[in-house]
Amino acid sequence: MIDKGITLGHLKWTLETFVKAFFERDDIVLRLRPSYFPFTEPSVEIDVGYTLVRGKRVVGGAEPDGWLEILGSGMVHRKVIEACGLDPDEWQGFAFGCGIDRLAMLKYGMDDLRPFFDGDIRWLKHYGFSSLDVPTLSGGVGA
Repeated sequence: MIDKGITLGHLKWTLETFVKAFFERDDIVLRLRPSYFPFTEPSVEIDVGYTLVRGKRVVGGAEPDGWLEILGSGMVHRKVIEACGLDPDEWQGFAFGCGIDRLAMLKYGMDDLRPFFDGDIRWLKHYGFSSLDVPTLSGGVGA
């Protein structure tokens, strides 16, 4: 996102809104930790709070039992904005990136990454996916 007047607050709101929609919960708590990424300054890691339910991590809960890192982000470095031919004193922006498989593992309670790549149709059926499901903007992730 690049525009005039963009702040770290815009980044936090965007990520919080996304995470709440993705996990379909309003009680999501995020924590921003300082970090380093070469194209952002300041850079932050985004952690999501989880609660333990029958020994499993469940994202959400007003008072988290712990934190899980879910993505990296930050404000676009002024040299990157300059390299795009824009005035960094006038334009600001934010960037973020995550592994969508990590988010899916948290959402669906998966504890192993390997089945994502096995190509076993039983895995899709176990988690309630159809091989022909295609998410849409109006239908959402679960459509």
